[in-house]
Amino acid sequence: MPNIKSAIKRVSVNKKKNLENRMIKSKISTFIKKYKNEIKENNIDEATKTLNEIFSMLDIAAKDNVIHKNSANSKKAKLSHCLFKVKSSIDKN
Repeated sequence: MPNIKSAIKRVSVNKKKNLENRMIKSKISTFIKKYKNEIKENNIDEATKTLNEIFSMLDIAAKDNVIHKNSANSKKAKLSHCLFKVKSSIDKN
């Protein structure tokens, strides 16, 4: 345990920020799971709405340095590609 007052404060601030960051990451992963379930059920309208929410959450998380901006962009690209594949397979049928 730190003895210096500024080090003690730094530990408490780090704990609080860690908790906030974990909450944001958990919320994003929950929405991604919801999105993937909607894709499996071929519920395109709901998946599109959820995808827009995920995009905004990822952008905010990247802006606040919770996740790296390239990681956010990579996740957005993968998720939108899944929706594109489902839409294109429905159009072929």
